[in-house]
Amino acid sequence: MRKYEIMFIVRPNLDDEQRKQVIENFTNILVEQKAEIIKNDNWGLKTLAYEINDLRKGHYVVLEINAPIEAINEFDRLARISEDIIRYIIINDEK
Repeated sequence: MRKYEIMFIVRPNLDDEQRKQVIENFTNILVEQKAEIIKNDNWGLKTLAYEINDLRKGHYVVLEINAPIEAINEFDRLARISEDIIRYIIINDEK
């Protein structure tokens, strides 16, 4: 298991319940793959540095996790095809 930091941006045009569901679904994907969530930090609605798909704002979520590579690969695969996540980045946080 390695330590990772995952930041993803959820579409701003979802209502509160839909946004919570998207965040919960992607967190559950990691947990189902035996990842340990260390920190789940919701930064809220922020202005994007540049326009993405005609969107100027997004809800930022940052996760710190300990996870096997399989969990990271599954998150990556599903985040790529999700229309609710407009951007994400996965960083190996080993120091």
